[in-house]
Amino acid sequence: MKFRLIKSDKSARLGELHFDKGIIHTPVFMPVGTYGTVKTMTPNELTDIGAEIILANTYHLMIRPGKEILSAHGGLHRMMSWQKPILTDSGGYQIWSLSKKRKINDEYVEFDSPVNGDLIRLTPEIAMEIQKVIGSDIQMVLDECTHYPATKEEASLSMKRSEKWALRSHESFLKQKGDDDSACFGIIQGGMYPDLRLENLEYLSSIDFDGLAIGGLSVGEPIDERMMVLESLMPKMSENIPRYLMGLGTPIDIIKAVSVGVDMFDCVIPTRHARNGQIYTHSGVLKIKNSRYINDLEPLDAACGCYTCSNFTRSYLRHLFNCNEILGLRLATIHNLSFYIKLMDDIRKSIQSDTFEKFAKNFIQSYQQ
Repeated sequence: MKFRLIKSDKSARLGELHFDKGIIHTPVFMPVGTYGTVKTMTPNELTDIGAEIILANTYHLMIRPGKEILSAHGGLHRMMSWQKPILTDSGGYQIWSLSKKRKINDEYVEFDSPVNGDLIRLTPEIAMEIQKVIGSDIQMVLDECTHYPATKEEASLSMKRSEKWALRSHESFLKQKGDDDSACFGIIQGGMYPDLRLENLEYLSSIDFDGLAIGGLSVGEPIDERMMVLESLMPKMSENIPRYLMGLGTPIDIIKAVSVGVDMFDCVIPTRHARNGQIYTHSGVLKIKNSRYINDLEPLDAACGCYTCSNFTRSYLRHLFNCNEILGLRLATIHNLSFYIKLMDDIRKSIQSDTFEKFAKNFIQSYQQ
């Protein structure tokens, strides 16, 4: 992987990630395909709306379909017929989300399989091995996502464990990398404590990671605390590697994070909310199931040129949702992902033209009306 920083508009950054499978233009939003599919979407549809990279999950893929089946297909790209880059989360998020169902120590974490109850052990080495079998282009280290709220002692202990795992993950990545152009990213932890975050950044910067992610955010903390962490970290991070904020978020969350220097984002919000009838538009969230749209012959978003908005009305989408028609979920997902990817394109254009601050202000004002 090669990263090229093209320019900055104050703190907002414009860049490119270069892989044999394609170029990723940053800031970028990565649709989430946890099980090797972005729900309701075909790979061709993802390509058509402009997706350049997707995210899949190591923990879930190691359970189903499992290492043997992934290997038999020659990796996830061939299995799901996706030719562009894939980033894989190592399973660290599940350490947080399944905290009541796991055992953890400095050597490993153990879960009961949600499929058959079998004991599953995950170590940094196993996480990297599975990501190699998946054929991931960007492999994330195994980390412990600190819960919120956490005391400083809890955050520090969790961070120290993640440091040990980061080193083991990187060593394992290098041993099995071969001659491909895959990358390995470290993950900065430390809870809501800027001094711990900076301490962790200093440690991770001593390891030759291809990029760094900010983990342990978007786990229930107020936006002011999140921004405090980001504003303390970003000026200290290297300009020469990509910066990835994991699991975020709403359009406004993304714009605010771009403003302080974040390059990469992923979140289930646009796809999950689409399936629940929450539509993202330039004037805010539209709840398509509401009766007010029963006779509304307008598109979901007049400023959007996606397949859904170009062909169907709000009234029709409401009808599909109320009849539990699968097409409604698909059309809503196509729109929401198109909206997010177009938002990133508009952000990049504004950085290129040195108008990002104006763009951000105008977007937020329109979105909150």
